[in-house]
Amino acid sequence: MIELQHIRRDFLVGDQTVHALDDINLCIDRAEYVSIMGPSGSGKSTLLNLVGLLDRATSGQYLLDGDDVTTLSDVQQAQTRNRRIGFVFQAFHLVPRLTAAENVELPLVLAAVPVDQRKARVAAALQTLNLTDRAHHKPDQLSGGQRQRIAIARATITEPAVLLADEPTGNLDHKSGGDVIDTLEALNRRGITLIVVTHDAELGARAHRRVLMRDGRVEADTPA
Repeated sequence: MIELQHIRRDFLVGDQTVHALDDINLCIDRAEYVSIMGPSGSGKSTLLNLVGLLDRATSGQYLLDGDDVTTLSDVQQAQTRNRRIGFVFQAFHLVPRLTAAENVELPLVLAAVPVDQRKARVAAALQTLNLTDRAHHKPDQLSGGQRQRIAIARATITEPAVLLADEPTGNLDHKSGGDVIDTLEALNRRGITLIVVTHDAELGARAHRRVLMRDGRVEADTPA
């Protein structure tokens, strides 16, 4: 499903070229559950941003479901992200002025889904995550775990094939973090490809496959 071929991502820092990703070759199949681990500066988040079409490779080829997305225009990449990729971030990134339900609905608004369909899908998503009673609450009225589950609902409301999670439990206590991971893993069991970037060895070990990065390279790629 995801195939990276000889991917490089270089940044110019002063007069020095930093190889954030250095000849990455990686294939991830549909419905896999993969953790990406490694020390700070190893390239984990750069790799996730590239897979999520938030960044472009300096060179190499990225195939998504057989489609070469490397050379898509910015508009085409944005359309592909909205249809096929969901994101969950450590900092939630909910819109403060919108209610929980409105935050979940936002990707459907951007996709021009009719209002009646939007409302039905949002209600079903909130019910699945046991958040129906929080539908009209603003983010600052929710706990950290509830905010992250709202972020997950928003990320998956368009039924993407791939869900990318960058340190999804980083701002949560142990119990709330466990609930969030249970939610992500349940989505994976339903067929979503789940890729989690984490510093947490215990969380990384839960994945079915572990990719260890160091200095912009894949150092190890092993089943759990």
